[in-house]
Amino acid sequence: MIYAIAIDGPAGAGKSTIAKILAKELELIYVDTGALYRTIGYYVTSQGIDTADTEAVVAALDGLKVELKYVEGVQRVFANGEDVSDLIRTPAISMAASAVSAIPAVRAYLLDTQRSIAATHSVVMDGRDIGTVILPDAKIKIFLSASPESRAQRRFDELQAKGDPATYEEVLADMIKRDYDDSHRAIAPLKQAEDAIPVDTSGETLEQSVARMKEIVYKKLAE
Repeated sequence: MIYAIAIDGPAGAGKSTIAKILAKELELIYVDTGALYRTIGYYVTSQGIDTADTEAVVAALDGLKVELKYVEGVQRVFANGEDVSDLIRTPAISMAASAVSAIPAVRAYLLDTQRSIAATHSVVMDGRDIGTVILPDAKIKIFLSASPESRAQRRFDELQAKGDPATYEEVLADMIKRDYDDSHRAIAPLKQAEDAIPVDTSGETLEQSVARMKEIVYKKLAE
């Protein structure tokens, strides 16, 4: 049986980290859709293109090939053959990703890639609109959230570990702005699917969050 687990939620809620572990423990393929949008955001900014210039962003797509590959069991994302996995996790690229993801042509560019993977493999896919737009028929839908402060602290800790100079206040401000932008965009805004199960991870350890998610998955599969 091929089935999909769609995990949506705001930035910094732990979607990617939890989805990766969930996929590994359930032996499913993990698809990090956020990385795809981040890659486009990274590519256009590296070309000197303003993400607010929709026409220029769309034109740049003709010269871009985005790929997901598994290198030694780890998902990596490539832009025109370059592994950009470690270059797309900065606050600046997060904002660029949010900006380009609001462009219909960008979403259309990535839609077929995401759906084709889910059509041939059982997957765990996380993003902003997986359960509402990308995989509306997913067997299991989860909306993962946490308080802005909790999410900002997690992201700040990650950046600190990488030596990034961003302050907690800057990360929190970016988080709040991205929440607003993602939930108010005209195309596929961030929102909980009607049939999604809400999960708030504020104050939970990673192990507790994963255990709760697995419990939900097993219960839904049993149905």
